[in-house]
Amino acid sequence: MYYASKIRMNDYCYNSSSLTDIKEIFISGMGWYKKEYLYNFLKQNPDSIKVNKYPYPSLIPAVSSKNEKYVRSTPNDLIRDNLLELPRE
Repeated sequence: MYYASKIRMNDYCYNSSSLTDIKEIFISGMGWYKKEYLYNFLKQNPDSIKVNKYPYPSLIPAVSSKNEKYVRSTPNDLIRDNLLELPRE
């Protein structure tokens, strides 16, 4: 099992609360990956990456209204996506 543990936002979007503004995600033990790469990876390997924050939801691929590939976590009781709660660099 892999865990997403940090995120990097697009330039000038450090405090954004939009998942599409995430540029890269750090996968523990593997390194930084662009959201588009992770989208494709998760299409082939569903439920293989979880967010390293309780309740540890899985990452899932998504497409924005502008046809932009990105990832998000499975829904839970939190208002904001768990992925956006990870430390930012």
